[in-house]
Amino acid sequence: MQVWLFIAAINGFLAVALGAFGSHGLEGRLSSKDLTTFETAVRYHMYHALALGLCAIASRGVARDQVIAAASLFTLGIVLFSGSLYLYSVRHWRPLVYLTPLGGLAFLSGWVMLAWAACTLS
Repeated sequence: MQVWLFIAAINGFLAVALGAFGSHGLEGRLSSKDLTTFETAVRYHMYHALALGLCAIASRGVARDQVIAAASLFTLGIVLFSGSLYLYSVRHWRPLVYLTPLGGLAFLSGWVMLAWAACTLS
């Protein structure tokens, strides 16, 4: 549990820090479309940092393996989805757009695994 709670806390910190950087450091340097893309990355990063915290708490239960799988998928999603959007918004490196949907699939798969864990508990 401590490892996943630590990972959740680090990701929450990073989401807040990157959000502040986007609002204050990138405003005027990026187009409004690029800022919106960056904000989308921050938003999904924070959602899934909170989901990681939920997984850390739930990992004590019977469905520990499914919860750990969900946490791993959420972490992968943060890296692929949010990471690709962060980099694309500031660098416009076109191949990054192929990673974003893979990150979205990792997020979706993580939620499915968490739902499976919830069903296992009953």
